Amino acid sequence: MGFTSGLLRPLLILFARAPIAGLAKTRLCPPLRPEEAAELHSALVMDTGSMLLTLAPVADIELSTDVSTEAWTGLNVPRSIQTSGHLGERLFHALERGLSSGRRIVMVLGSDSPGLPSAHVMELLRSTADVTLGPTPDGGFFAIACRAVHPDMFADVRWSSEHALDDLVDQASACCLTVALGPSWFDVDVEADLLRLLDMPDLQENTAIWARRYRER
Repeated sequence: MGFTSGLLRPLLILFARAPIAGLAKTRLCPPLRPEEAAELHSALVMDTGSMLLTLAPVADIELSTDVSTEAWTGLNVPRSIQTSGHLGERLFHALERGLSSGRRIVMVLGSDSPGLPSAHVMELLRSTADVTLGPTPDGGFFAIACRAVHPDMFADVRWSSEHALDDLVDQASACCLTVALGPSWFDVDVEADLLRLLDMPDLQENTAIWARRYRER
């Protein structure tokens, strides 16, 4: 695909929380213990980051965390700290920062979609819409790719609900941004998602190790 080198290369920003017990993947507690939830989050981030690194020939990769952390030293990518505020404010800041640096497209991805295919990421990058979303079955989205942003595009989005995707589509459209939907994938937020993950036969390395240890506990 014909992405230009230098600052015009796409930027893929992986959002993650520091893997601190009691602060990461708390909606999975129970059934998980806080330490197990943090370890699962750590494994998912590492595997998602490794998948994104396979796209390094066509895009730049960045890991953006909520606080400074020494986790994921195996991911040799630039790091940033997310701005303060709710998720919409943090997303807008990351997207606007990348676009204002001269990039044509910037994508922010969540870190809890096990087995997310790199082909899904590439399909989002190929979209010509101002805003392209990767939907999740629970009504959210695993990634957002933007060629243009608006300060009000995340206003009134009901985060962590089945309305998040629809709210964002409506709000971005109201801001006169063109919106498209890409391929769907699931993320791990609640126990039903965890059970789906545990049934997957082809988990990536770090998540597979976590799943094996969890089954054997």
